[in-house]
Amino acid sequence: MKKKKEKIIGVDEAGRGPLAGPVFAGAAYIKEEPEFLKEIKDSKKISEKKRERLYDQIIRSEKIVTSVAYMNSDVIDSINILEATKLAMKEAVEGIKEKGLVVVDGNFKIPIERKQKSVIKADEKILECSIASIIAKVSRDRVMRKMDNEFPGYGFSSNKGYPTKAHKEAIKKLGPTRIHRKSFEMN
Repeated sequence: MKKKKEKIIGVDEAGRGPLAGPVFAGAAYIKEEPEFLKEIKDSKKISEKKRERLYDQIIRSEKIVTSVAYMNSDVIDSINILEATKLAMKEAVEGIKEKGLVVVDGNFKIPIERKQKSVIKADEKILECSIASIIAKVSRDRVMRKMDNEFPGYGFSSNKGYPTKAHKEAIKKLGPTRIHRKSFEMN
């Protein structure tokens, strides 16, 4: 008798390295594989346009359950980026009611009462984690584009808060905003 494959809840984050904005976590559970899944890879290996299209397909699909959560820069500054990431991941996973092994992209565990496994580069190896990476990345990018309108001059639409040369120069010229992470090195 063939052993049934264990169901997985994949979880990944977006936004650990930026100087500004929240850290997002996505979680995904596949009930049944839709046709478009063969296009899915780690979000960092897909163009922004394709990520946006896949995100919309994932969200509309009745065959995939997703959840997203975030922690803002105040939380990041108060408990550190790793702990804020774990907290966002915990909330994202709690948004998935289905049962399964939680696979965390990374080398750490998250504070949940569910069976879990950490896998480095899981977003490249495990489909559910690839989906979670797309959900987290697109959600965060959309927030950062809105922040670009609220805080002009920092280039958040293009740099998404990451420490580009232009972003660091804008911080020196304009000063940090309320969404900048005070605990991160700005120079």
